[in-house]
Amino acid sequence: MSSSAPTAPAVLLTRPRLLLLAVLCGVSVANVYYAQPLLERMGSDLSISTGQVGWVVALGQAGYLVGLAALVPLGDWLNRRMLIPAHLLLIAVGTTVAALSTTAAVLYVGVAIAGLFAVVVQTAVAYTAAKSPPEHRGRNIGIVTSGVVVGIILARTVAGFIADVAGWRAVYAAAAVMAVIMAVLIWTALPDDQPSRAPRSYGAAVASILVLGATDRVFRTRSLITFFLFASFGVLWSGLALPLSNAPWHLSPAQIGLFGFAGLAGTLGAARAGRWADRGHSGVVTVVSLIVLIASWWFIGQAEWSLWLVVLGAVLLDFAVQAVHVTNQNLIVARDPDSSSRIIGAYMIFYSLGSALGAVTASSFYDSMGWTAASVAGACFAGAALGIWLIDRVVPDRSTRPGVERAPVSASAEGKQ
Repeated sequence: MSSSAPTAPAVLLTRPRLLLLAVLCGVSVANVYYAQPLLERMGSDLSISTGQVGWVVALGQAGYLVGLAALVPLGDWLNRRMLIPAHLLLIAVGTTVAALSTTAAVLYVGVAIAGLFAVVVQTAVAYTAAKSPPEHRGRNIGIVTSGVVVGIILARTVAGFIADVAGWRAVYAAAAVMAVIMAVLIWTALPDDQPSRAPRSYGAAVASILVLGATDRVFRTRSLITFFLFASFGVLWSGLALPLSNAPWHLSPAQIGLFGFAGLAGTLGAARAGRWADRGHSGVVTVVSLIVLIASWWFIGQAEWSLWLVVLGAVLLDFAVQAVHVTNQNLIVARDPDSSSRIIGAYMIFYSLGSALGAVTASSFYDSMGWTAASVAGACFAGAALGIWLIDRVVPDRSTRPGVERAPVSASAEGKQ
């Protein structure tokens, strides 16, 4: 029995299943971002004031953050083949409520439900990590998480085009249909998934994420890197519309949405980062990518006079962010794949908080000092991530956990974190 265990994950995660999980991630995470280009139309249709309509986005993000702590740990406790379709069907419930809403309160409830259960994305990533053999874990995570970033980048563009053709409600109706289709596909395509080492209770699963930062140096370091990494990411993708919609460009929302394709090119290019990490080069991937991230902000900072430089900067930024993000997830689950849901859920809380910080920074800096200042802030966040990595390399590991190694995946990775 033990001799067959190492080969089982490779059989379970065939390439078609990995691609299906990537599509699942893109379709699910997009529900948190659909509202951003639709706020004006939602407010006009439902008589929501400008000051109140922002709650549509805020409640979706808040639901997602709650789900990371409260729902993702269930993946270590329950059969994920059942859990993932169940969460997808609940996303469909939320988006259906939003599509049929006639008041602001009903719309808020719908987007909050959709955001809460959109954390199925992290359950899918954790499933991938748990079922992948060590030598292919980084590659597989890279394939699946590419769907996450694609979904984040393209959600606004897709929502804008659908709304132009059929109205904002059609966006949420289409999202509900897609969620149901994905639930059926996942149910039929994925094999049964009984946890091999479940926590004693749901409460234990949730509580365990609170101690990770204190007991696991790799988790602590990589989560802090992620916080600043996605703060930098958030400055670009939450703030780019500000300089592009003003002088000298005056681009429409649909035109601004096309810049997402530049980020998509960088994201797809970074899909190989997981393979490099599998070969023991996670340290090189991290430091080179963070240097590229810092450099990308020089190009992005030229948004007020060159669109082509912004495109190049967006490609570089998304390449760097995805490369580090994949490497981080590979490292933090390497020593305990059976706890991947709890670990990934806790890690993604730092992602959410960093993204929120980037969004707030982009708008406030642009409003007070212009896009150059916002770009400098984005570069500083990237520099802080690099600083965390450098500190981790030079400060001795005094972890209180016996037997904790800095080597993340295998003997070939020893000392290369």
